[in-house]
Amino acid sequence: MINVIPFIITISQGIHFCTEEVVKNEKAITIATSIKQVIQTYHGRGFNVQNIMGDGQFEKIRKLLDGSGINLNITGHDEHIQAVERLIHTVKERTRANANELPFETYPHPLIVEMVYNIMFWINSFPHKDGIHNKLSPRTIMTGTHIDHNKHCKLEFGSYVQVYKQHDNSLLPIKSGTLALRPTGNAHGAHYFLSLDMGRRNCPCHTPTRSSMQKIQQNLRM
Repeated sequence: MINVIPFIITISQGIHFCTEEVVKNEKAITIATSIKQVIQTYHGRGFNVQNIMGDGQFEKIRKLLDGSGINLNITGHDEHIQAVERLIHTVKERTRANANELPFETYPHPLIVEMVYNIMFWINSFPHKDGIHNKLSPRTIMTGTHIDHNKHCKLEFGSYVQVYKQHDNSLLPIKSGTLALRPTGNAHGAHYFLSLDMGRRNCPCHTPTRSSMQKIQQNLRM
């Protein structure tokens, strides 16, 4: 959990591809659904998942994985999977660092979730020192796409940005205030944004216009 928000976090051996998903609860069916989505991601790239290692919390999904041909290996009492624990510590440390760099007084639930997603995006975007390839990042191996600095590094997380929104010929505003979240990773360099009007993530946009950072605190205080 991060700030009482539950996440399912995974990492694969060899590839070192990391995934995270915020979940609404820690019930067996919720956890199993999240794990199955991760498995489908690997199957989509031609990898065959044979073993899953987890701590005692994942014992309750064993029956839900019956028939999948996957061996579920659960650790003993008070034991943990070292690679996952190290990843969780890394994500939490970077989340704290990221949060303390921002000039906000309040961190809404969606902003914390997107902060974690952004951190995991960049963890996957660089080759792992113990990975199966010394030049290809885990993200490239699993998605087939590459990160371009000129396209995907234009905006820093939390930057105040005004983006165009759908409008007609009326005199209503054609832009809305948002916070930059993270790149989508597509070839066009689109980004996700958090709408300050609606308090949720906007559709991807690749034509943002920067505005003054001085407006951030005024718009986000709640």
